[in-house]
Amino acid sequence: MNDGGVRAGERVLDLFAGARLTPTQRRIAHCLVEHAGKVAYLSAAEVADLAGVSQPSVTRFAIALGYEGYPALRRVLRELTDGSDGERGREHNAMQGAIAAEADNLGRLCQQLERLEDVRRGAGLLVASRPLTVLGLRSAAPLAGYFGYFASKVHPDVRVLDTGGTSLLDRLDQARAAGADAMLALVLPRYPRESLEAVREARSMGYAVVAITDSAVSPVAEHADVVLPAAVGTRLVFDLHTGPMAMAMVVLQAMCDADPEPVQRRLERFEATATRRQIFQA
Repeated sequence: MNDGGVRAGERVLDLFAGARLTPTQRRIAHCLVEHAGKVAYLSAAEVADLAGVSQPSVTRFAIALGYEGYPALRRVLRELTDGSDGERGREHNAMQGAIAAEADNLGRLCQQLERLEDVRRGAGLLVASRPLTVLGLRSAAPLAGYFGYFASKVHPDVRVLDTGGTSLLDRLDQARAAGADAMLALVLPRYPRESLEAVREARSMGYAVVAITDSAVSPVAEHADVVLPAAVGTRLVFDLHTGPMAMAMVVLQAMCDADPEPVQRRLERFEATATRRQIFQA
């Protein structure tokens, strides 16, 4: 997909932000994003053939998004994909364009956060879990560690699972036996199989799963109780994770807001300990 196709796909992806989609509907959504440049001019039957689903599934998908049918959705798709970004593209070099696209991602995330119901629901599940389990493998491992570092200042028992292997499920078992009933799963492209398997296993153990991922049609969405999408940057050789990192810190703030008095006591104890041990440069 060229730069114009990527931008069109990003605009189409916004249609699905916060939507609860079935696996078949996620398949259709993925098709619309991947083929954003042409699907706005295809019939429902042609989209169904492209996505490998039935024509009624395409109609039900449009209705699930709040449209009367696929023709109404197609009109919106045309509005989203007909716009030209050529002038903007000429203003920036490739590196500036990547950062500008990331700023656009953050702008969409800001708009998404006008509704905080899912964030607050996820935060409530996480702050009440003792211990709190945080999963992030491969590219998501640094983000899991980042979240875990700060979460440990306000939560008494945070367990970061940032390495895979045969012991991963053992550690999930151990946390569950210790009382954990919620897990934050950070699952980013290219969606490691091991992460998805761990999330499925966690659900079977009785965990509630709060997922931070790149879109509402991510493979992990099917297995999560709460999905918090935040787009990743795709203009450079390797993805930029500014959006997911911001979302992780938003979730942590919501956790603090959900249980303020114990959080404040823990923060005060940490500051007193840090001062006594001279941890930070004055």
